[in-house]
Amino acid sequence: MREQLKNKQIMLAPLAGVSDVGFRLISERYGADKTFTEMVSVNALYYDNKKTNDLLFISENEKNCNIQLFGSKPEVIEKVIKDKINYIEKSKEISFNMGCPVAKITKNGEGSQLMANPKLVEEICKTLRKSTDKKLNIKFRLGIDDKHINYLDIGKIAQDTGIDYVILHARTKDQMYSGNANWDHIRKLKENLQIPVIANGDIFSVEDFINVIDLTKADGVMLARGAMGNPFLFKEIKDYIKTGKYSKPSPIEIIDQLIDQYKLELKYKEEKLVVTQMRKHLSWYIKGLENSSKIRDLVNKLKTIDEVMDELENYKSTLKG
Repeated sequence: MREQLKNKQIMLAPLAGVSDVGFRLISERYGADKTFTEMVSVNALYYDNKKTNDLLFISENEKNCNIQLFGSKPEVIEKVIKDKINYIEKSKEISFNMGCPVAKITKNGEGSQLMANPKLVEEICKTLRKSTDKKLNIKFRLGIDDKHINYLDIGKIAQDTGIDYVILHARTKDQMYSGNANWDHIRKLKENLQIPVIANGDIFSVEDFINVIDLTKADGVMLARGAMGNPFLFKEIKDYIKTGKYSKPSPIEIIDQLIDQYKLELKYKEEKLVVTQMRKHLSWYIKGLENSSKIRDLVNKLKTIDEVMDELENYKSTLKG
């Protein structure tokens, strides 16, 4: 069984508000083969929005971070890639998002809403290919809803237009993140394409990784919610592939890694921003630990990094293992 798991790529998904430089670096340390920036709007880049430009930052310490873009206008996509993205030497790949189901993205005809317009998808894929020599992938879903399942068509368009590989989140746009990902569709996509297929959706454990590869024969997996507060999952999967065994982190190891992320984030962001942005990460890290809700509520009221560090050290002293 472990033989078929070898050489499968384990990637960190481009998660808005999550996969910043700090978390990407940590994921790499634990074994992520590839990471991606948070979704970057080509429209905002076109108009030189500073906050959006900042999302393109890749640290010199990152080994394999790549850019993910979203948009819907081929002419804007081409100009942005040629004028800005091609010059980012650290990024060897461009991922294009056709899978985000969030309303503020889809209402503009972007993200997963693009799947309702296969002709535009084809035009975008052709534009991507002619605009860059970088490796390309597109990330998409099963379709708009259960009555409009067209991922096989989108996958074939990607393949025929020169996209290097595809990533399938096995839910529809309307499902958002509810219900279960239907991995059987990933299997069908893999059977119908010659380019690599990466599985995405409901991979929260080593066992999920084993099962999705066994069922779909996908070329790798992309961890999304399963990695939030749990970068350890990358190491657990890699350990299992190598040895057939893995171990979960102890409560103290979890807090130590949380503290390390705070320190790492401070290298790239101002203290006030780190304190507020890390609140969601803390909640994910400590979920299920003893007195976690009490600590979460307490830390959420703190305003300085020193206060947060003191509280986490105190909390750690109450934990076992």
